[in-house]
Amino acid sequence: MPALSKEVTTVPYGAIIQELKVDDKNIVLGFKNEGEYLENPAYFGATIGRVANRVQDAKFNLNSKTYKLEGNDRGNALHGGSKGWHTKVFTGGSVDTDDDGKKTQVYSVESFDGEEGYPAKVNATVRYTSYVQDGKHTLEIEYEAEVDDSDGLNLETIVNLTNHSYFNIGPGPKIDGTEVTLATSKYLVVDSTGIPTEQIADFSIQNPPFTLEANKPFTLGQVDPDIDDCFVFENEKDCPLDTRSSPLKLNAAFYHPESKIHLEVHSTEPAFQFYTGRFIDVKARKDGSPARDARSGFCVEPSRWVNAVNVKGWEKQVVVKKGEKYGSKIVYKTWKD
Repeated sequence: MPALSKEVTTVPYGAIIQELKVDDKNIVLGFKNEGEYLENPAYFGATIGRVANRVQDAKFNLNSKTYKLEGNDRGNALHGGSKGWHTKVFTGGSVDTDDDGKKTQVYSVESFDGEEGYPAKVNATVRYTSYVQDGKHTLEIEYEAEVDDSDGLNLETIVNLTNHSYFNIGPGPKIDGTEVTLATSKYLVVDSTGIPTEQIADFSIQNPPFTLEANKPFTLGQVDPDIDDCFVFENEKDCPLDTRSSPLKLNAAFYHPESKIHLEVHSTEPAFQFYTGRFIDVKARKDGSPARDARSGFCVEPSRWVNAVNVKGWEKQVVVKKGEKYGSKIVYKTWKD
């Protein structure tokens, strides 16, 4: 598969982002050979579907019918199941260049009715667009999904897509020293299994004490702060099913004073999971890819609210009916001082 651009390389397996370069530094974690992604427990660079994040008790109801999913995370369904879209080989991937020099790759996937327990056949596309403007490189990710009712079953389903890239913009193997600014301090309070209690609060940690303030930078240390939470924009609970026409907004900004690299994550989505990589545990690979462990990278995963299908008032974020389109957009901007 040809590289999308000199900055970006993707692979059909999981429609994975394999490389996102700033100068000669690849700032995403991954493997040198596509075959190594067949064992990818940390979801490096992967497209996550049908439903990103968690579904409580690995089940949900649609039209008075209960659908049972794989409980692959403490009894909950996580990231579409162990055979979610991160394990599927997407079709397409040829590179097109428009008159402005923007380069685009489009990947497609078909998800069959009943796959990992989810109802209805779904057709989806992942569109990657790479370009440089005003000295900054931009990688756009655009998702689209709809129910394929060619079988006449007239089923509904749920969709919540994101990308699971881990970033390391620093000069070393760990993320310490990275300066972080989040655009919101509001997050979904969760129970012991990572399921929202439906309470929204300002994010803080008791031990060691840490209080996050929106739009105020803080620096990642070797261990703290340890974050794996869904941050939300409170006024977007009633977001449209297709958010692509909504304004792009900054989710998070990162800078490392040693590498001088900047990363911004923008999206049209009402939430994002921010994860500082505590549980990364990936062995070295035969292709020469190094082992990665705790805090080797951080994730920003724009998406819908966690477990939305099971919370009254949130479910419209993810329920897709015949004739409707789910859509979203994520944008990474990178540059160096």
